Amino acid sequence: MDRRAFISGITFGLLAAALAAEAQQTGRSHRIGILGNVPPTEPYGALLWGAFIQGLRDHGYTEGQNISIEHLYSEGKYERLVGLADELVRRRVEVIVVPADQNALAARQATRTIPIVMIGDPVGSGLVASLARPGGNITGLAGIVGPEIVGKQLELLKAAVPQLSRVAILRNPGNPLHAVLVREAGNVARSMMLELQTLEARGPDDFPTAFAAMGRDRAGAVLVLTDGMFNIHPTRIADLAVKGRLPTMGTRIMVDGGVLMTYSPKLPDLFRRAATYVDRILRGTKPADLPIEQPTAYELVINLKTAKALGLTIPPSLLQRADQVIE
Repeated sequence: MDRRAFISGITFGLLAAALAAEAQQTGRSHRIGILGNVPPTEPYGALLWGAFIQGLRDHGYTEGQNISIEHLYSEGKYERLVGLADELVRRRVEVIVVPADQNALAARQATRTIPIVMIGDPVGSGLVASLARPGGNITGLAGIVGPEIVGKQLELLKAAVPQLSRVAILRNPGNPLHAVLVREAGNVARSMMLELQTLEARGPDDFPTAFAAMGRDRAGAVLVLTDGMFNIHPTRIADLAVKGRLPTMGTRIMVDGGVLMTYSPKLPDLFRRAATYVDRILRGTKPADLPIEQPTAYELVINLKTAKALGLTIPPSLLQRADQVIE
């Protein structure tokens, strides 16, 4: 049996069993759609979508009894998103849940009537008018790392590597948010006297070339922008970073896989909270009337094992600020 299919079967089997045991059946069955990037067969996908399903359970929804979920994932191939969004519309879902701006853009292209609950940068991507009054059929949480967080990530990299003067940024050109993040990084870098080098990767086969270019151009550290495709391959990115002796800021799943550090909102909390939006919409609230929430909890995680492998001593003042240190 395929390993991913096996893991997926176990994950959703356990979740379904827990839901069936604890949730209350309401009589009517609702159908919601997930237009994701990282499938639940991957650790990152299992973490986030598991949190979302837990949130549904908190509100009394039992998959297979009073709710059904249509799961569709791009697996980091963003060109598939429009077709997948159209498929969810054909399946007559009542709500579409999306984890990123490009997914929300595809969903909105497919429908202007089905409510969309997103986790991303809805204002920066132009999807809503404002956080307080989103309007239209999109609402949710401003949670994926946005422009204001990129500056903080660069500051933390500089704190970890005080002599840092040149930073490489790894972006996916298929991710529309990345152009905004790169511009913001450039603004912050100038004030910090940092030189930036931007490199692109559309797929995992582009990683070795990008990291080789970082080495040739003598980058002192790497900022990996948040991206669904990158999160499917955290260990591969971490291995290349350590091999190139490059201190790297990435997502939480990448730190668990071996990159140096992460600073971001606590995404599982946001995915669990997204279920509250789904519940309110299913109970009759219009998405236009649901203000978009901003994250209140962030985490700084530092991998000391990686720091030792890089021959890097993390300043004690930075370690004291960390929410978790992996030793």
